[in-house]
Amino acid sequence: MLLQEMTWPEVSDLSRDTPVVFPVAALEQHGRHMPVFTDSLLLGEVVRRVAERHQDRVLYAPLQWLGNSDHHLDFAGTLSAPPRVYLDLLAGLLENFLSHGFRRLILLNGHGGNIVPIQQVVFEVRQRHRTRDDLLLLGATYWTLGARPHEAGAGLGQGRMGHACEWETSMMLRLAPHLVRNHTAVEPVPFGNPFEPASRGWITRERSAPGHIGDPREASAEKGEVLFRLFADDVVALLDRVLAWDGRSWDG
Repeated sequence: MLLQEMTWPEVSDLSRDTPVVFPVAALEQHGRHMPVFTDSLLLGEVVRRVAERHQDRVLYAPLQWLGNSDHHLDFAGTLSAPPRVYLDLLAGLLENFLSHGFRRLILLNGHGGNIVPIQQVVFEVRQRHRTRDDLLLLGATYWTLGARPHEAGAGLGQGRMGHACEWETSMMLRLAPHLVRNHTAVEPVPFGNPFEPASRGWITRERSAPGHIGDPREASAEKGEVLFRLFADDVVALLDRVLAWDGRSWDG
């Protein structure tokens, strides 16, 4: 069910145990070969595939395309909500639907810079409603839900998500190839080791002069289809767990 296509009485008639998914992504630079709307386009396609399989069991809010992208602001075209503004924005989305009585809310993320904010938001909102024992507030990033694409036999060389990399470029070649520039001529930018496993504060130009991280040269539409399928399967599996939740238990 798509929220933007419903009337308020139709929403009001839904069970308050209906999971509500808030897709959140970004508009930011993606190197010299990819459009600035990459994250939002890719998450939108994942959500489209997932929604087809859940039909009338899950409610999907419109995709929120403004993300936390301050680390990309040295590159023209990037739009970003400052971190604390973004926290308030996401918290407001959850609070809106809590006020409508819904109890199972999921921030579904498609941008690396949003990972920490969505974790912080679900934590903070839960503390505000700490007297309740019927809430399920989740933050999830679609490529971190268990899939191991490089082990799927699709010829993917990259072992983790980068930025305008083999994975993202492959998905864009599957979804909108006319928006991908000459990716085969792009020089790879290594992931490096920024003091891992510690978490380092960073801005993109410290890691990459052209803006991408990873190697997009081996990307293909065929790999992109495998990635979309695996990631959509993971999100479906998560939402199945949310649907099956008994409304009280810690375990899901």
